[in-house]
Amino acid sequence: MIIPVRCFSCGKVIGSLYAEYQRMVLQDKKDPKDAMDSLGLKRYCCRRMILSHVDLIDDILPFG
Repeated sequence: MIIPVRCFSCGKVIGSLYAEYQRMVLQDKKDPKDAMDSLGLKRYCCRRMILSHVDLIDDILPFG
């Protein structure tokens, strides 16, 4: 669906980092670990939120 605004575990704001993470990984061909390090995602709970997110909004929009 849509990336959550905050991490479910610690409450850190991560919603604004997802677009930059996607750009780094897809366009710049950066390793996901290096991209998360450069964005300041140090906690494993925040990394989990970004890494395990599946973007399904484009698949669901036609049914809305």
